[in-house]
Amino acid sequence: MSHPIEKQNSWRDAFQVYLSRPAITMFFLGYSSGLPILLVFSTLSIWLREVEISRADIGFFSWIALAYGFKFVWAPLIDAVKLPVLCNLLGRRRGWLFFAQCLVILAICGIAFNDAAIDATTTAMMAAALAFAGATQDIVIDAYRIERADESYQGAMAATYTAGYRIAMILAGAGALEIAGLLDVVEGDGLAGYDYNAWKWAYLSMAFAMGIGIIATLVIKEPDQPEQQEADPWLSEIEHKVEETQNPALKPFFWIFHHFIWPIIDFVQRYRMIAIVILALIATYRISDIVMGVMANVFYTDLGFAKEEIGRFSKVFGLIVTIGGTFLGGLLIRRYGVLKILLIGAILAAGSNLLFAYMAYIQSSNLTTLALVISADNLSAGIASAAFIAYLSSLVNKQFSASQYALYTSIMVILPKFLGGFSGIVVDASSWEVFFIGTALIGIPVIFLILAVEKLTNK
Repeated sequence: MSHPIEKQNSWRDAFQVYLSRPAITMFFLGYSSGLPILLVFSTLSIWLREVEISRADIGFFSWIALAYGFKFVWAPLIDAVKLPVLCNLLGRRRGWLFFAQCLVILAICGIAFNDAAIDATTTAMMAAALAFAGATQDIVIDAYRIERADESYQGAMAATYTAGYRIAMILAGAGALEIAGLLDVVEGDGLAGYDYNAWKWAYLSMAFAMGIGIIATLVIKEPDQPEQQEADPWLSEIEHKVEETQNPALKPFFWIFHHFIWPIIDFVQRYRMIAIVILALIATYRISDIVMGVMANVFYTDLGFAKEEIGRFSKVFGLIVTIGGTFLGGLLIRRYGVLKILLIGAILAAGSNLLFAYMAYIQSSNLTTLALVISADNLSAGIASAAFIAYLSSLVNKQFSASQYALYTSIMVILPKFLGGFSGIVVDASSWEVFFIGTALIGIPVIFLILAVEKLTNK
């Protein structure tokens, strides 16, 4: 079974796809998707650290982002249900997207109007609401991307999506930190130097920045409905038997089976025994960088970098490098195929964590060292992200775009984010060096899984 994503013979042909309308559209939707994620945890972790919440508690706080890991639970509703007013006005995908974006804005405002130093519980609840809204938005955008163009565009669309996503992360990361730093008029250390109003206005600014996503939703084209495939004989037989019983109580159960269970059965039917290896790869591909990323900002803070420096180097400079990595990844995918670039991304993502171990070992607070380490890490992340998004998209049956892609991406984050919740404990019990080396080592099995999938799919 050969891989479905085409290879291109020239660099010019590979680059031309970035000028297509689907690729440009995905840049703006990527922006909308990328804005909430740092506000759920990464930027918020600096706020929490500033009000003297412990590293262990911050690590546990990261579990809020597990909402992104369980979005498969409600994703089938987005495939199956049309919102009564919005979907009639905007279309099925755009209606859901507009609704999710409004929820994102409300949740960001909820965080802004609560002081974490006084009521961390409410902050956690608002962050959970933001994670739910952001995950819902991601479900819709992923389905839109898969339905908007065929597989030959998916590598480039993944790259432009990631570019927009990362630019939004610059705003939500560096932008929020810069605003908080500029508005912070209270001098001192710890709570004595804490200024709630600075953080409030930083988050309200991010709510305003979501307006770009709203505008994009209103002007983009609704994707064509995927062609209806002939119903599976087994599914048709079940439906026929339900109709024969004339028992209305069975219809809700068949509806749940059709929209929640059947997308999973469809995946297993298409890939058979290879499905087990594919699922193992999906579950572990991002494990190195996600587990490491939970403690990245805390690491920078403990080394003595100011929050403005963290924002400028980690969020702005680093994310610009990531954008370059995604475009490079998209070009490489068009030329060499997705699995080869997936393998390169896995090796680079795990190996770059060793640079953080070196930085921890020398206890460097030098900005040049920080820039070099962040460059290597983010270039690797960009290549890996473009390849992984394109690969996951190739696995989807367009009849179940939202359901199946949400399932894949949920599997992708559950294990890494769960393990990431213990990262603060690992650092406290050992050292930063041991932590970063460990995050590199847990990426090694991913390399062998990619080789196994390549061998099995090319048979």
